[in-house]
Amino acid sequence: MTGDINRGGRDMRAIAQGLFTDETPPRLIGGKDRQTGRIVFPCPSTMTHEPVALSREGTLWSYTVQRFRPKSPPYAGPEAFAPWVVAYVELPGEVIVEARLDDVAFEDVMVGMPVLFQPGLLDPNDPASALVPAFVPVPVSAELVA
Repeated sequence: MTGDINRGGRDMRAIAQGLFTDETPPRLIGGKDRQTGRIVFPCPSTMTHEPVALSREGTLWSYTVQRFRPKSPPYAGPEAFAPWVVAYVELPGEVIVEARLDDVAFEDVMVGMPVLFQPGLLDPNDPASALVPAFVPVPVSAELVA
């Protein structure tokens, strides 16, 4: 359940083990408390939680824009910093996760917008970069716009 991701015939590594399922398309792996049933992300590496694949679809619950390079460590991203959207995504009936929101202009981000899990490159300018948890907006259907 915790393998790396295959993209276009080549294996991509996650920034940490146990974040994504090895299915196509991948999903985040949460942890379900064996006593309470409460789900958390990421899955703790304890016997009190069992790994569960989380929903790929969610709703943007809240967000902020990271406009400055975080301190290193723990930040392990590229030296050339570019701002990104830090999203809090509600996966209905499961958990709210923190992840990056990709493929959207800052001015187009709206609380309540539907999003889809799609791991993103830690360094978008390096195709060999590790993958991080990320979501993208769900494309709006042409029928809905008309």
